[in-house]
Amino acid sequence: MKIAFVGKGGSGKTTLAALHARHLTAEGRPVLAIDADINQHLAAALGGPAAAGTMRPLSEHLPAIKEYLRGDNPRIGSAAQMVKTTPPGRGSRLLRVAEENPIYAECVATVGGVRLAATGEFSAEDLGVACYHSKVGAVELLLNHLLDGPGEYLVVDMTAGADSFASGLFTRFDRTFLVCEPTVRSVSVYRQYAGYARDYGVTLSVIGNKVEDATDVEFLREHVGADLLTWMSRSTYVRRAERGTVGPLDDLEEPNQAVLSLMSEAVDGTTQDWAAFTRWAHEFHRRNAEAWANERVGVDLTSQIDPDFRMGPAALAGVVAHP
Repeated sequence: MKIAFVGKGGSGKTTLAALHARHLTAEGRPVLAIDADINQHLAAALGGPAAAGTMRPLSEHLPAIKEYLRGDNPRIGSAAQMVKTTPPGRGSRLLRVAEENPIYAECVATVGGVRLAATGEFSAEDLGVACYHSKVGAVELLLNHLLDGPGEYLVVDMTAGADSFASGLFTRFDRTFLVCEPTVRSVSVYRQYAGYARDYGVTLSVIGNKVEDATDVEFLREHVGADLLTWMSRSTYVRRAERGTVGPLDDLEEPNQAVLSLMSEAVDGTTQDWAAFTRWAHEFHRRNAEAWANERVGVDLTSQIDPDFRMGPAALAGVVAHP
């Protein structure tokens, strides 16, 4: 199950992403977390920024990622012809949440008990000349090739606001949690995100955060309606964590632990729509090819779309096995 955390900057989406990933991991479920935010704070929220320094950012490993995922796909002439939206086809290598492969060996480290990968921060060379979407493109490519199922989880801390709509990445998730404070500005981000997501069938749930009393809950219900799944109350545990002391998850307040359980139930109750996943992957690849990628690469990238290949459990039979 692919899970996105979005919301206004400062709403607590990174904190909730970290808590949810830790909660799933503590229950013994296979979990992979990815920090896809321009502000790379998920490792610290998990409680182990030092360990994160041992892994290679996905964006720096992109050529090797492309070469690995290309596999024996005859529709892709070379790794150089792959772009962030390139969909899998027959012969492509598909990824599982928990497995051994060269990408995970280079780019995944265990941080605070959770397996974590990160896009990487802006470097001095990027400033003023590069777009952050060039780094997030590695995540989109991974999600296009990820064959996950019920009982295993990919948790992605996304960029703040509605920025993820600058690519097709927002359609790659089974459920999106939008973290929303009981404030006008936070609600405005919800309205913008929900408005965009509605046209693409995105399964969206709002998690209220920093809720202090019943008036906060009433405010959220008034402005987000039935999308409000649950809410986190103000937490001394989270305050300590934000100051660098990430304690055992059992120390989190019981009502907030219940929130994490409810979020897990919502994810487990989500039906994976592989037909829609494949359809949007093809559609956004076609859009990107026609808008810029064909000209940049020098070939018609729409020919990479394999109309007879569908992601989903049946695709396991076509997974290319490599050491």
